[in-house]
Amino acid sequence: MTDKKEEIEKEELEALASKEAEMDPHGTVEEDITSEEATLEQNQKDERISELESKLQEEENKLLRVLADFENAKRRNALDQEALVKYKAQSLLTAILPVLDNFERALAVEVKNEEAQSIMTGMDMIYRNLFEALKGEGLVEIEALDKEFDPNFHQAVMTGNDPEKTSGIVLEELQKGYMLKDRVLRPTMVKVNE
Repeated sequence: MTDKKEEIEKEELEALASKEAEMDPHGTVEEDITSEEATLEQNQKDERISELESKLQEEENKLLRVLADFENAKRRNALDQEALVKYKAQSLLTAILPVLDNFERALAVEVKNEEAQSIMTGMDMIYRNLFEALKGEGLVEIEALDKEFDPNFHQAVMTGNDPEKTSGIVLEELQKGYMLKDRVLRPTMVKVNE
């Protein structure tokens, strides 16, 4: 009985083999399936590689932007530090400008007696010492009288008429202006010719 069963199984296997042979006499169906799977697998690998390369490029671009931002921040910080050092005395000088104005007003008063004259001489010495110390910190007086009016350095508060001078010339300096190195602390208040 087992022989018969074995014989039937053998016949079925042969029939199956012959059927497969009829379908693909050269045995290419299996090779085609394997080839298609390999191509599909290779395409998936290529897509994954392309996707990873794209992500890598994005990350490199982000890194370059962050590095550029960092360099810009460093440069801005260096410029800020340089400006801080260059103009460190700005608030002090701005606060002292009214003191200089008061000294100049006091020195402009005419005195007649000898005692007052010696006080004025002492005040003049103090004023000069103070002004020299401020010049050492970078304070510069803005020249205005008989110069062409420049709104960057002068503040026109009055106009006058002097036919001997051209229009736009500063006729009178009402309050001195000062600069700290190349920055205007206070513009000069002037009277300008029409």
